[in-house]
Amino acid sequence: MARRKANGEGSIYKRKDGRWEGAAYLGTISGKAKRLRVYGKTRKEAHEKLTAAFARSQQGVSLPDHNWKLAEYLDYWLSNAVNPDRRPNTYRRYEGVVRLHLKPALGKKQLQQLSVRMLEEFYKNLLTEGASRNTVYQAQKVLSALTHAMRQELLLRNVARLAEMPRYKPKEGQFWTAPEAIEFLRAARPDPLYHAFVLSVLYGLRRGEVLGIRWCDVDFDNGVLRIRQQVQRIGGSLQQVELKTESSERDEPLLDTARKVLLQQRINQGIARSTAGTEWLGAGADDELVFTTRTGSPIEPRNLYRSFHRIIEKHGIRRIKLHELRHTNGTTQKDLNVPERDTQAVLGHSSTSTTRIYQHVSLENKLVALEKVERHLFEEQFAEDQTSSRQSQPSAKKKLHLIGEVLSGGPTGTRTQDTRLKRPIQSNIQDRLTSISLAMSFRARTWKLGCVAVSIAVKSSSLEFAA
Repeated sequence: MARRKANGEGSIYKRKDGRWEGAAYLGTISGKAKRLRVYGKTRKEAHEKLTAAFARSQQGVSLPDHNWKLAEYLDYWLSNAVNPDRRPNTYRRYEGVVRLHLKPALGKKQLQQLSVRMLEEFYKNLLTEGASRNTVYQAQKVLSALTHAMRQELLLRNVARLAEMPRYKPKEGQFWTAPEAIEFLRAARPDPLYHAFVLSVLYGLRRGEVLGIRWCDVDFDNGVLRIRQQVQRIGGSLQQVELKTESSERDEPLLDTARKVLLQQRINQGIARSTAGTEWLGAGADDELVFTTRTGSPIEPRNLYRSFHRIIEKHGIRRIKLHELRHTNGTTQKDLNVPERDTQAVLGHSSTSTTRIYQHVSLENKLVALEKVERHLFEEQFAEDQTSSRQSQPSAKKKLHLIGEVLSGGPTGTRTQDTRLKRPIQSNIQDRLTSISLAMSFRARTWKLGCVAVSIAVKSSSLEFAA
């Protein structure tokens, strides 16, 4: 007799289309029960899938209450996770990637259907269709929504983390040398935004940060410049909004150069306010922005960008981006051996790894480094080569070696001819001197006797010749 199935054990049966279906009630995230259905080509396949579902449920992995498709979940993520916590421009950028790229390609896929291979093909297709590598990179960032889905127990894994991205290497940022930066500031002096450019170069401020400085952020008495907000265009209007990150909120020392340009800017703004009269749109009092238009309204960040490029094109200065003034500041600090942690605090970065992106190596830096290598490795060798070319005699080291051979009685050469001759002399110095004296006396006597013999022989031959 067949065993009767217990409640909740599930059932497996064959469908009219030939496939096998397994079904059972399992718990969901909200605590309610939901009927799960799995399919297979054979009864064994359906049974294995159903058994795996039971095992996950016993491990505490509940079913989602709703079978989310990627498109609707991304909308949910944008509204509930991005919009409340991220900056408006971040939300706008993410929403554009979702609307233009992710929804058309993957929007109808259920979250559980997404695979590593599917995302890798999506990235490749984006590049094939002409999208930039930065667009692909932004799409990958948006798919961090799958991590949010994992936290809500809607997914067991984030396939976006496993998918291999096409190789993406951002272009190396450009920067100015100190003479180039000074050349630009001299050329920008007649421009109404000159004082803003000075602060950008001096502190490496973002364009929204420098335009967002208020007079209440400038503490002339205590010598502090506070960075607390930025100006951005959002939704068709200029707004004063919070900074990019928490670390972007910082206090900078009010340097003498900054103090001078800010005091002059206050004078210029007073003149503009008087000229505008009732048409002045500024906030007034301490909340007034330091840099405003002629009527007191915030300056469009794009206009700062346009003025910057108009100046460098007019005066033939090497072209870089306005944002790369931050790279110029970071690289200058590196060249002056400022500690990396201090540079991070000045630029308002969340980590030193970001700061390193803003620090570059110039050809002059490489020259200094390689000259040190050259001196360390090759200077002694060059000196020896030059000395040997000037000398025809052995070097001092070689002379000492030859003298040692004469005193020790050893043969010349680099190989040992008779090891007995290489033995060290064990006698003391007095014995050596006595031996030398005896040898010299013997040679002297021999020489004298030779001289006498030669003299006698010469006389004898003379007498014989005379006879």
